[in-house]
Amino acid sequence: MLIIFGGLPGSGKTTISRALAKELGAVHLRIDTIEQNIRASDMLSSEVGPAGYMVGYGIAEDNLTLGKIVVADSVNPLKVTRDAWLSVAARSGVPAVEIEIVCSDRNEHRWRVETRASDVPGLVKPRWEEVTAHYYESWEQSPIVIDTAKQGVDEAVAALLSQLEPVRYREAREV
Repeated sequence: MLIIFGGLPGSGKTTISRALAKELGAVHLRIDTIEQNIRASDMLSSEVGPAGYMVGYGIAEDNLTLGKIVVADSVNPLKVTRDAWLSVAARSGVPAVEIEIVCSDRNEHRWRVETRASDVPGLVKPRWEEVTAHYYESWEQSPIVIDTAKQGVDEAVAALLSQLEPVRYREAREV
C-alpha cells in the first residue's frame, strides 16, 4: 500500500506520517530529506524543482514492488504530484490512500511554523509568510483529512489505522 500524505509546512504531516510508518513497520519516505540531500550534493546550478519528487517516486516504487508499505511525506501541493503518486501505486499494483493534514487553528499553525527546529541538517524551514503564500491546489479526490488542531498524534494515528484497515483487509483478500 502507498500512503500519500500532503499538507502545508507546519501542519503536522511529518510527525503523523512518521508515527504511522513506525506503527505499520512501513518505509517512511520524506521529500524534504531527499531535496535537502540533493542540495547538499552541490551538483545543482538552480533550485531542486521536481527532482526530489522524481527521486521519491522511484524509491517508493522500488519498495512497493518489494511488498513494503510506503508512507510518502511531502507538501504535495499540486494535482500533478498527487497524480504521480497515484501512478506509482498503479504501476506497483497496490492500493493508494491519500491523506491531507491540516491545522485549522491559524494561531497554532503559525506558532508551530515559527518555533520548530529543523531535523534535517542544512534544511531551512519556511517562514510563516512563505507558508501562507505557498501555492496549494485543492484536492480533487476526497482524501482522508486529519486536523491536527483538533487531535494529537496518537489520536490521529489511531484514526488513520481504523480507516486504513479496510484497505489492508481488501488487499490481503485479493492476494
